[in-house]
Amino acid sequence: MLAHWLDLAPSEIHSERKRRDIDLVIRAGSRKFAIEWKSAGTIAVISAAIKQLQNYAEALHSGVIPVIAVPFMGAAGRELCKEQNINWLDLSGNAHIVAPGGLRIHVVGNPNKFKRAGRPKNLFAPKSSRIIRQLLLNPSDAVSQRELAKNTGVNEALVSRLVRKLETDDFLVRDAEGGVKPKDPNLLLDAWHEAYSFKKHQIVEGFIAERSSDAILRGLSKAFTTSGIDHAATGLAGAWLLTHFASFRIVTFYLKSRPSQELLQKIRFKEQDRGGNVWLVVPNDEGVFTGSSEQEGIQVVHPLQVYLDLKGHPERAKEAAEAVRKEYLTWRNHAE
Repeated sequence: MLAHWLDLAPSEIHSERKRRDIDLVIRAGSRKFAIEWKSAGTIAVISAAIKQLQNYAEALHSGVIPVIAVPFMGAAGRELCKEQNINWLDLSGNAHIVAPGGLRIHVVGNPNKFKRAGRPKNLFAPKSSRIIRQLLLNPSDAVSQRELAKNTGVNEALVSRLVRKLETDDFLVRDAEGGVKPKDPNLLLDAWHEAYSFKKHQIVEGFIAERSSDAILRGLSKAFTTSGIDHAATGLAGAWLLTHFASFRIVTFYLKSRPSQELLQKIRFKEQDRGGNVWLVVPNDEGVFTGSSEQEGIQVVHPLQVYLDLKGHPERAKEAAEAVRKEYLTWRNHAE
């Protein structure tokens, strides 16, 4: 790939003797690259690789170009490298390398050539995410594994396995009493966001004829409350309740169970696959309701959940997510 991007013959690419602190040194024509190789492109792995490269900076000779290499670099990893001004390439054929002397390589859009067969292990599966949520609700406070199990309803064996994996991936630190807390809450949230998929919930899309989205939001909240149905707004409507950022068209509510036909008729809901202005969502785990609060008389899920759910919404969802994160979900690194 380097030969192709630099317009060199393969014979002009040479690997040099391995150094103890650097995985690979490659001379390509007149340029030299220090490669930090990682076997995965997840946000946690990329964060660790960036710190390693930054530590190498003093040891590297002037003119040596540091690069992270992985099988496939995901969107979150690319964004983190961009924030830290770190070069990267992946074996799927993508790269972003900028260096003195006019070098600029930017290739994106090639698909992941290294997808593994079968179901990948997911730290952020529905039940596991209850633990992540609990850790991020009060990230400055260390909590015991027993407390995590008690507060989330997850059995202690699963909590123990998950905590061990989170420690291995460098997401958690322990205090003197053995309690755990996020090493970097922002990084843990980035990793959760990277793995999260709103589409894994059961989403019923439809349309309600009303003069405004705000009227729909308040009307649905009143109808659900009157009917004794557990509910909480999320998505664009949830973001608006939390930040009043921009207007919204789609009103999204979590419901603990699929709405009955009687209820749908009561709220004048007409189910349709596309173009609807109301999404009624039955979550794949009731943990989504943890931390819900009342905003302007309407129940809304915790900002953590709103932020995650906006990943699956259209319109100005990305900007709304940034507004929610800036106001509610930006933490100082408590482990420092």
